[in-house]
Amino acid sequence: MAGATTIVQLRVSDVRFPTSLEQHGSDAMHTEPDYSVAYVVIETDGGHEGYGLTFTLGKGTEVVVCAVEALSAFVVGRTLQEIVGDFRAFYRLLTSDGQMRWIGPEKGVIQLATAAVLNAVWDLWARVEGKPLWKLLVDMEPRKLVSCIDFRYITDALTEEEALDILVKAQEGKCQREEEMLRDGYPAYTTSCAWIGYSDQQLKELCTKALSHDWTRFKVKVGADLQDDVRRCRLVRQMIGPDNTLMIDANQRWDVQEAITWVSHLAEFKPLWIEEPTSPDDILGHAVISKALAPLGIGVATGEQCHNRVMFKQLLQASALQFVQIDSCRLGSVNENLAVILMACKFHVPVCPHAGGVGLCELVRHLILFDYISVSASLQNRMCEYVDHLHEHFKSPVVIRNACYVPPKDPGYSTEMREESVRRYQYPQGEVWQTLQATRGHRT
Repeated sequence: MAGATTIVQLRVSDVRFPTSLEQHGSDAMHTEPDYSVAYVVIETDGGHEGYGLTFTLGKGTEVVVCAVEALSAFVVGRTLQEIVGDFRAFYRLLTSDGQMRWIGPEKGVIQLATAAVLNAVWDLWARVEGKPLWKLLVDMEPRKLVSCIDFRYITDALTEEEALDILVKAQEGKCQREEEMLRDGYPAYTTSCAWIGYSDQQLKELCTKALSHDWTRFKVKVGADLQDDVRRCRLVRQMIGPDNTLMIDANQRWDVQEAITWVSHLAEFKPLWIEEPTSPDDILGHAVISKALAPLGIGVATGEQCHNRVMFKQLLQASALQFVQIDSCRLGSVNENLAVILMACKFHVPVCPHAGGVGLCELVRHLILFDYISVSASLQNRMCEYVDHLHEHFKSPVVIRNACYVPPKDPGYSTEMREESVRRYQYPQGEVWQTLQATRGHRT
């Protein structure tokens, strides 16, 4: 990394997309979500910029923006070389400030803000190195990569030495796996066919279209009404046939026993997993559900709402999940996701990332490529979520071929949004929101 690159400014914007108008993203807990981001741009004195974001659902994005602004003091004035030279220490600086721990630590709004800031730093690093983020990670020497991870609170599940051993062992066959990904891509599943607010006709049309484009893995949102879920799951299973894969997702809707009872009624449709069956904080509740559903051949998937690596550690230790769902914007960016990916490998639990939100597909494809090439070396029971929304707002949008993620080639973390999109959808002053507010006011 030639020369020092000093960060001279950090800007953050509240960018919202009115997805609620057409029920895109709707589920049992979020009936009218507006997919949104707190969007970060960091500028340097060397001409390079880094772009980062964290995903939200509309209201409250302004709170995350305030938290990002509070964290900017830790970033501006530092060189990129200083940060990545001891990334573990910098991560801990952001997450452990003595005067900010009352709004954290490593959870809630401050963790979302941390993700946005660090995503921008990782994007900057990859751009300076001239590599897409996945390639930066894959090429990184194992000991350097481990030095980016904060192992505090997780050494009872994964030590630094164990993490290093996993990475060293995975060096064998790494080049072949990278060539495989460049040739074939990483397997994906679609959530876009069966949002809970979609009509049956819309569901049928979308399933038919997806099947014609080689999709074989489908997720259905459930949890609002049991009989409606039975009908919709039957409809999807009939559409996709007996051999394709079906998953169901309740988005934290149920109590523990309610989840077991409800999912048992849906077992006839042979779902591979039930996603987020109960409160995301209830590790022991997930363990009870996992044990009860195991005889039915249904696994538990969760993680998109996990605050930090400690929650994943406990879920793994308690055998409370069979599929780990990392998220690029909920955890503390790449640093913390690396810890979870390595823990999942040690516990032999497949990583199947969450990507149901604006920008999440763009980001998490980098992490799952790294997982396969440099950590797990397995595709068994592994797939990455895909939603067909809002990719046009990014300069390096996702490319899907044969229902697989094509590895991105542009340098960075694929986090840069189009300036026109940021301007038009900025809340509340962007022209899209100004027009909507005028229309709603007129109707009133």
